[in-house]
Amino acid sequence: MKALNFAATLAAGMLFGFGLSLSTMVRPEIVLGFLQLRDWGLLLVMGGAVVVAAVGFFLAPRLLKHPLAAVAFDKTCSSLRRNTIVGAGIFGIGWGICGVCPGPAIAALGVGNWRTLWVLLGIALGALLHGLTADKS
Repeated sequence: MKALNFAATLAAGMLFGFGLSLSTMVRPEIVLGFLQLRDWGLLLVMGGAVVVAAVGFFLAPRLLKHPLAAVAFDKTCSSLRRNTIVGAGIFGIGWGICGVCPGPAIAALGVGNWRTLWVLLGIALGALLHGLTADKS
């Protein structure tokens, strides 16, 4: 079963990375153009992502008895907290400044955009800082 999970994860990651590259989300100038309301091409990408997510979250549990590579569907319930809002704001500001989101940053390395290593370093440092300061309760 672990080999099936690994293969499914690898295939999904490769498909996701290919989609990000094909949609030009690996190019910060394209993302910044979208965020500045100058280029609406990525709106189709976002719409496609919403459709795929809706199928995964809402339809799959109703149509399948269990996930393809797991025993049961997990129900994750969380509440909206101040830290979530602050973290989302920091994430959004960082994305708006550099035009790079974590997924596309990793995919950009695959197309030779080595400048995104700086973004990934910032993401790693932010995650480390969060891990060191997060409430452990």
